[in-house]
Amino acid sequence: MVSRLLVALMLVSTAASAQPAAKKPAKQSRKVVVERVVAVVNDAIILSSELDARMMPVRQEANQIADAKERERRLSKLTSQILDDMINEELIVQAAQAAKIEVDADEVKAALNEIKTQNKLDDQQLAQALLAQGYTVAGYKAELRRQILRLRAVNTLVSPKVVVTDEDIRAKYDQLARRSEAVSAVALSHILIAIPENATEQQISEARTKAAGAIERVKSGEKFEDVAAQVSDDDGTKSTGGVLGWFERGSLQVPDWEAVIFSMEKGDIRGPVAGPQGLHVFLATEIKKSNLKPYEEMKDQLSKDIRRRGMDKQTQVWLEELRKKAYIDIKL
Repeated sequence: MVSRLLVALMLVSTAASAQPAAKKPAKQSRKVVVERVVAVVNDAIILSSELDARMMPVRQEANQIADAKERERRLSKLTSQILDDMINEELIVQAAQAAKIEVDADEVKAALNEIKTQNKLDDQQLAQALLAQGYTVAGYKAELRRQILRLRAVNTLVSPKVVVTDEDIRAKYDQLARRSEAVSAVALSHILIAIPENATEQQISEARTKAAGAIERVKSGEKFEDVAAQVSDDDGTKSTGGVLGWFERGSLQVPDWEAVIFSMEKGDIRGPVAGPQGLHVFLATEIKKSNLKPYEEMKDQLSKDIRRRGMDKQTQVWLEELRKKAYIDIKL
């Protein structure tokens, strides 16, 4: 990154020296902006061109928002979030360099070949795909190296802090049993509160208020099917009281719903739960249970799940420590 700063300074210097000498003191050379620094992270910089490349996919999506003010608000929020992610990534790279962690060219080449194989791309197709994302092949190789370096840094510097004991695994297993995670199938009804594509914050807030009102009506004694018939935006089910039918584990449209749906007991109502079409309020009309798998069969998977969550938590703590010690100057 320091080298990029030196290059940027050299380019500015060259552009200035290329201007003819001023014959009159009152006349000044026109300044030429070659590249803009959007953040300084210790002795490294993040350039506007790098941020623009990372912003390209989300910018294309945000540009579809019709309302100009909402589009600008969304872009501003996304820009801040992505720049913050880039700062974290730079801090991890610096921590890796301080710890003498390295990634050689063969590892980068192997990773790039794996990407080409998985996506069935030859060299030319890869170059075209990267260009559409704002990258050159050389630039992508550099970024790929940094990705591998960050992953290795986390595995080397954070992983030792995460310890999973047999007691942790047993506690998690007992927790699953207490939460009725052994539910194998659920008969569901739902109320859909539709949210338009590229909805504004106000539209999302109004949808949440409407969903909360439907839940309150049911909890106050109204029949779920009557409320669904009146307020649900799902034309395919509102006439039948919102009935969706039976769902087994792994069959839900949105995998993230599993933790909510399969922890419900008969008669439970949950929501609002976000989905592709909007917000859902679910009612479990019936459930089927199966015995939880024996502890020994689940032990390895539970250990991996606990370690993954522990790694996420410890990585966040580590990043916060790095940020406290770092010099960070955001210039947006």
